[in-house]
Amino acid sequence: MASEEVQKAWSRAEADLKKGKHAGVVDLMRETDSEGVHAMTWYLAGLARREEAKISGAASIYRQAAKNLRTATQMDRRTKRYNTAYNDLLNEMTEKRIGEYLIPPLLKDGTPTLTSFGLMGVVFLAVLFALSQAGSSAALTGDEMVRMSLTWTDADGTERSGDVTIQIHADAPSHASSFMQHVNEGTYDGTIFHRVIDGFMIQGGDFENSDGTGGYAASWFGHCGPNGQAEPSSSACDRTQYTLPDEVDNGRLHDVCVLSMAKTNNPHTGGSQFFLIPEDAEDSSTGQPGTPWLNGKHTVFGTITDGCEHVTSISEIETEGSQNSDPVHQVTLVEVVSMGADDTPWYVFW
Repeated sequence: MASEEVQKAWSRAEADLKKGKHAGVVDLMRETDSEGVHAMTWYLAGLARREEAKISGAASIYRQAAKNLRTATQMDRRTKRYNTAYNDLLNEMTEKRIGEYLIPPLLKDGTPTLTSFGLMGVVFLAVLFALSQAGSSAALTGDEMVRMSLTWTDADGTERSGDVTIQIHADAPSHASSFMQHVNEGTYDGTIFHRVIDGFMIQGGDFENSDGTGGYAASWFGHCGPNGQAEPSSSACDRTQYTLPDEVDNGRLHDVCVLSMAKTNNPHTGGSQFFLIPEDAEDSSTGQPGTPWLNGKHTVFGTITDGCEHVTSISEIETEGSQNSDPVHQVTLVEVVSMGADDTPWYVFW
């Protein structure tokens, strides 16, 4: 039987979901039942993921929701609402032409499926193709999803942790590709948010110096150096000087809860540093939400789909320094995980 603490967490999560508030539910479930021993935990996480998927439209999030609800039904087949929620989600995914699995299961009730036989040849060909493409930079062909895991000490002095889910937009191809390459290589893992301004943004991504003076693009995109000059070849400068071409004409604005690229005042000088805009950011002169004065200067290449309240909490922490933007207590980006490919092993809880 679940402890009183876990049951209270379930009640809170259910109340939030009934109010249409899915943000934070998965974090709450992870904190109170980190081993995933209760079917109810999986059920509520699945409902929250489904709401997240409805907003983002990402197939990977739909599959995560299905995985959570499927686990709930497998753990407790007698509870009708688990099965109902799971089947409803599968119907919705069918209407959207989203398969429950990125790769169909090879076994069903212990028996090999037709897929398992056909997949052998496909895998062989895929391996050959992958080997032929080894060493080349990955191109982003569609929106990806990433999850940032963060730790910080909030304004009340309480140590906090939470996840922020971000949809990375392919309409800023250079920024998205470079960012995802850094993510997949683990470059951002263990870095810090070195600059925090309440009501404005939190900035990180300096994996070299942790102070806003370092970092660079993950691959060659035609520009390099402190002035972002265009060069005909990557041999024109060292890799640590690679920068990104501005992609400010992609139609995306600096609204609240977006991801944008940090840079100098010079064009084409973005590298690896980025910033996230909190929920309460606004133009003090007009009251317009977000940071509209950055439009046309910095490239927006991501939208926060879940966990923006954590960005807001971090933006309100205690700071110091000449510009009052240096966090007194370290804000750590523990890891960034790509969610674009639904390849999480079945035994991983979340």
